[in-house]
Amino acid sequence: MIKINFILVLIILISSGANAQSKFGLDSMLCVENRSIYVQNFMSKNYNDALKPWRWVWKNCPEAKENTFRHGPKIIKEKMKVDKENKAAYIDTLMLVFDQRIKYFGKEGYVLGLKGYELVMSDKNRSAEALTILDKSIRLQGNKTGPQATFGYIKAMDNLVKTEEKTKQDLLLAYYRVSELIDYNIVNESKATKYYIQYSEKIDKIFTPYANCDDLIELFSKKFDPSMEDLNALKRFTSVLEDKECTNEQLFFDASIRLYELDPSASSADKMAKMSIAKGKSSDAIKFALKAIEIEEMENQKAIYYLGLADAYRYAGSFLLARNAVYSALEIRDDWGEAYLNLGNIYVSGAKSCGGNFEKSTVYWIAVDAFRKALSHKDTKERANKSINTYSKYFPNKETCFFNGLEPGKSHTIGCWINKATIVRTSD
Repeated sequence: MIKINFILVLIILISSGANAQSKFGLDSMLCVENRSIYVQNFMSKNYNDALKPWRWVWKNCPEAKENTFRHGPKIIKEKMKVDKENKAAYIDTLMLVFDQRIKYFGKEGYVLGLKGYELVMSDKNRSAEALTILDKSIRLQGNKTGPQATFGYIKAMDNLVKTEEKTKQDLLLAYYRVSELIDYNIVNESKATKYYIQYSEKIDKIFTPYANCDDLIELFSKKFDPSMEDLNALKRFTSVLEDKECTNEQLFFDASIRLYELDPSASSADKMAKMSIAKGKSSDAIKFALKAIEIEEMENQKAIYYLGLADAYRYAGSFLLARNAVYSALEIRDDWGEAYLNLGNIYVSGAKSCGGNFEKSTVYWIAVDAFRKALSHKDTKERANKSINTYSKYFPNKETCFFNGLEPGKSHTIGCWINKATIVRTSD
């Protein structure tokens, strides 16, 4: 009985070896051994020691497992980081890995998307080649185009525009092409939806510097529908238009209204406030700004919405309430340059409500005091300097100060709604 079992086991082993040799062309035990070594190192993130056994498996047992081709790019890229002198050779190997993956396991469109993405991210000088690969991937995949492929396509186009091999119009058309694919995959939720959202944000950062308001309106108008229910697309439209200061455009109004109807969030309420200001509807702007503050839970973001409320009050002529809104923002974000810029603008806007020409000119002392507090912040320094230079010219001159009993360098309290002390200064 024991002898019979031994013979059966021997027959099975011989048969398995023969099958493996016919499949791999070499002893299957070597395939198994090298694969085990490289996978163990790969899982331990020891990519350097994984390279040699992985390469053996890749060359001698390519049909064994598709994971060989999934793991390969990571191993090669890690080696590329430490062996920079041979980077070009590693990139060529990387491209060959993708080609062989297609040969043995198919999925051409999908794998070409990965190939083009890795090429453009590894070597921007090969962007034209990457663009060709990614174009084919998109044509083959259609709405199934992967998130990396969409980003790689825009990245390659961006690189080629910078070297003047492609034009701004080419990039705008490319953005329109991939944004449709992204919108489709975000609307039709899947396990990859979060990656489409992440890459769409990166794509917008590349795209927005090239587009002016006219370009954006032309592009987004083709995709916008007053009854659309794609929240992510609406958020992208309004966010990009806001970043490019296109908030006076009708499309921004229409998209903001639809966004608020579908998602009455703090962000959409804030956009409705901005839209109302642009439309001259200050009471609506105040209502929406207050709503944004009420809904928002994150303190730093709430401070931003307080500045939106300050803008709404300022446009309504309620300068004291506008200042109070800025003070609320400063309670959350102490010594915030953006808030001080906003405060200075409130004083400038409210100066005319404080009496005659002399009284109005003294309000600019208070405004400049606020602008000076924004000088110490990198994000607001340039704008603060410009405002200081502009409004210092409107200070009263020495003669006018003398006539009104004021001496340069002395303290003086501005009345009106401001009721704040400052230092007397002159324009001459």
